Formats: sequence, C-alpha cells, structure tokens
Amino acid sequence: MSINATILGQAIAFILFVWFCMHYIWPPLMAAIEDRQKEITDSLVFAENARKESEITKFNANTVLQDAKKDAQAIIEMANTRYSQILEKAIIEAEKERKKIVTQAITHMNIERQKIKEELCQHLALLTIEGAEKILKRSINDADHKNVINTLIAKLSKGIV
Repeated sequence: MSINATILGQAIAFILFVWFCMHYIWPPLMAAIEDRQKEITDSLVFAENARKESEITKFNANTVLQDAKKDAQAIIEMANTRYSQILEKAIIEAEKERKKIVTQAITHMNIERQKIKEELCQHLALLTIEGAEKILKRSINDADHKNVINTLIAKLSKGIV
C-alpha cells in the first residue's frame, strides 16, 4: 500500500471518529458540563442570597435588641419614678401620722395635767381646811366646808394655771 492511501484512510477514519464524537459523545458531555455550570451558578447565587439574608437578619436582630434595651431602660426609669412616688407618699403619710400621734399625746398630757391639778387643788383645800380646823379647834358644817373648798379650788386654779 502506498503512503497516500494510508493517510487518506486514516484521514477518513479520523473524520468519521470526529463526526461520531460530535454526534454521540460531545452532546452528553456538553450537557453535563452545562448542567454542572448551572448548578455552580445557582449555588453561588443561593450563597450570595443567604449571605445577604443573614446580614439583614443580623441587622434586624440588632435593631430588635436595641429596641428591647430601650424598652427595658424605660421600664426601669418608670419603676424608679414609681418607687420615688411611693416613697414620697409614705414619708408624707408617716409625717401626718407622727403629727397626729404628737397632737394626741399633747392633748392627753394636758387632760392628765388638768386632772392632776384638780386633784392637787382638792387635796390642798382639804389639807388647808384640816389645818384651819386644827387651828380653830372647831368643826365647820358640810355646806360651809364645800363652799370653802370650791372657793379655794377656784382661786388656786386661777393662780396655778
């Protein structure tokens, strides 16, 4: 055989091989490559979207956290204000109660002092009459006795008070 016929035969075989590859092997390979490229592109897009969504979620979470902190601070301030109001009210009530107790005690002391004065005046009048009786060595009747006691009590009350 000649070299030309061999080259021609190999060229025909190569062309048939290329045609066979282009019609039966190349399309499934290209389809697989394109599918894989599409999957990679979709995955990259999904990853980018997930990253953006994550950033948005993180921002929203920070916003919610800041709002919660502000709300908590407002609640604490309200509680402190309420505490101050309750404390002031309790102090005012305690002051009123103290004044009431002091007033009652002063009134009670004045009443007791008046009773003691009257008892002392009566006792002094009796002692004065007894002393006068002993000095005069005589006894006075009941009406004179009461009249002298009442007169002495009235004079002593005006003088002592």
